[in-house]
Amino acid sequence: MSGFAPELLAEQRVLVTGGGSGIGLACARLAGELGARVVIASRKQERVDAAATDLREQGVDVLAHACDIRDLDSIEELLDAVAERWGGLDVLINNAGGQFPSPAQFIKPKGWEAVIRNNLNGTFYMTSAVAKRFFIPNTSGVIVNVIANVFRGFPGMAHTGAARAGVDNLTKSLAVEWVTHGIRINAVAPGVINSTGMAQYPPDMVKAAERQIPMKRLGTCEEVADLVTFLASPLSQYITGETVYVDGGNRLWGSPWIIPDP
Repeated sequence: MSGFAPELLAEQRVLVTGGGSGIGLACARLAGELGARVVIASRKQERVDAAATDLREQGVDVLAHACDIRDLDSIEELLDAVAERWGGLDVLINNAGGQFPSPAQFIKPKGWEAVIRNNLNGTFYMTSAVAKRFFIPNTSGVIVNVIANVFRGFPGMAHTGAARAGVDNLTKSLAVEWVTHGIRINAVAPGVINSTGMAQYPPDMVKAAERQIPMKRLGTCEEVADLVTFLASPLSQYITGETVYVDGGNRLWGSPWIIPDP
């Protein structure tokens, strides 16, 4: 059970992209526990359907809908479903994304473009669509972008480092541009988190990363969800344009990337 007040997000309508598993599902679950009506979106309908079944068993009012954040038509279909079900949104959690580990010289143009389209373009497309459809007309809304630990670059995954740094700057820019529309926007930068996404990384890479974290352990999806929820809630109503790290101090010390001898 979280330490938040039980009705902190009562009647809030919360959209979580990438909400079928990992950090996204943890965010959706916590929002539901705190009284929110939750929309979870992912590219695969079967994934969000399974997650929605789990959430409903816990008493969460949830809508599951497939959405490819890289596709404007797919986004509009999602927002149409949200408008029909609940008439609008109050909170957007941009969690969808993906990447793969690779030294920069081995990243092919197709791989680079895929990661940029998903992590940077997709985040902007979803943010822009939700803001124009719901938040700007209502002069109210909260956005939380889930990015990554790009504090000192992202050696070993330069493609997602570039994309996530772009979202970090987008967060700052939109926070200023949209403040007159009553919109707050912040970012959360997780470090190495023990989530479903860890399965695609070599175990020795994960172990090396764990040794470099000052707290000497991986983070949990629930720990990220706690921070996302704080920034999505009225508890942070005077905070906008910030990127907050949840990484056990990793941004300050150590990296799993080993610099080879010349």
